[in-house]
Amino acid sequence: MSSPITNRLESVRRDLHRHPEPAWREFYTTSRLVEELREIGVDELAVGPDAYDPADRMAVPEENSLDQWLERARERGADDDLLEKMAGGNTGVVAVLDEGAGPSVGLRVDIDALFIEESTDETHLPEAEGFRSANDESMHACGHDAHMTWGLAVLETIKDREFEGTLTVFFQPAEEVSGGGHPMAKSEYCADLDHLFAVHVGLDHPTGEVVAGIERPLAMCHVESTFEGTSAHAGKNPNEGDNAMQALGTAIQNTYAIPRHSDGMTRVNIGRAEGGTASNVIADEVTVLGEARGETTALMEYMKEELVQTLRTSAAMHGCDSEVEIVSESPRADSDPELINVVADVARNVDGVEKVRPTADFGASEDATFLMKRVQEDGGSATYLIIGTDHPTSHHTPTFDVDERSLPIGVEVLTESVLSVSENV
Repeated sequence: MSSPITNRLESVRRDLHRHPEPAWREFYTTSRLVEELREIGVDELAVGPDAYDPADRMAVPEENSLDQWLERARERGADDDLLEKMAGGNTGVVAVLDEGAGPSVGLRVDIDALFIEESTDETHLPEAEGFRSANDESMHACGHDAHMTWGLAVLETIKDREFEGTLTVFFQPAEEVSGGGHPMAKSEYCADLDHLFAVHVGLDHPTGEVVAGIERPLAMCHVESTFEGTSAHAGKNPNEGDNAMQALGTAIQNTYAIPRHSDGMTRVNIGRAEGGTASNVIADEVTVLGEARGETTALMEYMKEELVQTLRTSAAMHGCDSEVEIVSESPRADSDPELINVVADVARNVDGVEKVRPTADFGASEDATFLMKRVQEDGGSATYLIIGTDHPTSHHTPTFDVDERSLPIGVEVLTESVLSVSENV
C-alpha cells in the first residue's frame, strides 16, 4: 500500500494538526487539502459552494469571525483563488475519483477543530515534537487531523489499485457544531451512492481495535436563546427592572426538570450562558446555549420542543421577551449490517488489528448521519466505523492526541473495505 502520502502519514497528519481551524473557518485547511488532492490527481474537485448549497449550512458564525480566520489563512499562504471561492465561510471540499463502471462509494471525513487551547506540557507529544497548534485558541482535540489524512491516503491508494467504480470523498466542514453534514448530504455528490463509509478515530477504543459499525447514535440539536428584559438600578429601584438574569436562573433549573421520556434515552443541557454588565445593574440581556438529544430522532424532537417551551416560559415568567433559534441539528442513522460485515471481515486481515468488534454503542451525536440517511433512503447502505487509537486523555481535552500507529491501520481498513464492495457487485 506504499504511496507518497501513505509513506508520510505522520507528517501530513502533523501538518494538519498544527493548523487547526474551527467550524466554517477551515480556510487554510481546505487550501491544504486541495493542494494534496491536486498532487494525487483526482478527476473532480468541488470546493465550498461548488460542493453544496451555502443556504443549506447550519451554525454559521458571525461575519467578522469568518473574515479574521480567512485573513489568517491568507497570511499563512493559502491559495488566493480558493480563499475567494470560500469567502463567507464556504469551506470544505469534495473529491471524486472516477474509475469507470462500477458501484458508487462514498467516504466521509470531517475537517474542523475545536475552540480549545492545546496543552504546552512537555509530556504532550505535539508540544514535545513541535507540531502543537499554531492557533492558540483552537486545537484538533478530536482527531479530525487523522480523519483528513485517511481521506487523502485512501484516495491515493485506491487510484493506484484495481478499482472499478467511483469513489467520492467528502472532506466535511463544521462537524463539531453539526453544521456541515446537512448541506453535503443534500448535494448532488451524495445522490445515488451505493455505499457510504464514515469514520472516527479513538472514542475510547484502543490502538488495534476496530468497530465495524456504531449502534444508537443520538439525534441532537443545538439551541440558542436570548432573554431581553429591562435594566434598572439594583439597589435604588430593582422593582423597575425585568431581570433577564433571573429568567436565566429559572430556565436552567426548569431545563433540568424536563421529564425524560419512557420510550428511550434522552438528554438535555445548558452549556453556556452570558450576559449582564455589573453587580449593581438588573441585567437586561442574557444569551443561553443549550442542547437536546434523543435515542431516536423522535425522542430528540420531544426534548427539543420541551427545551424551547421551557426557555420561552422562563423568560415570560420574569417579564422578558425571548428569541429561540435552532442553530443546528442531526438525526439518528444506524449502520447497515451489510457494510458492518464488510468492514469486520476486512479488519480481521489487517496488520496491527488485534480485536474486531462488529458493533458498539456510540453514546454521542454526529452529523454524518445526514449523509448516512440520504444514502439509505436512496437504497444504498452506510456504516460509521471506529479505528481505535490510544489517547492519553479524553476527546475534547487540551492533551488529546492520536497514536500514530493507528494511521496505517485506518488507511488499510478503509481502502480494503472500498475495494471489497466494488468487487462484490
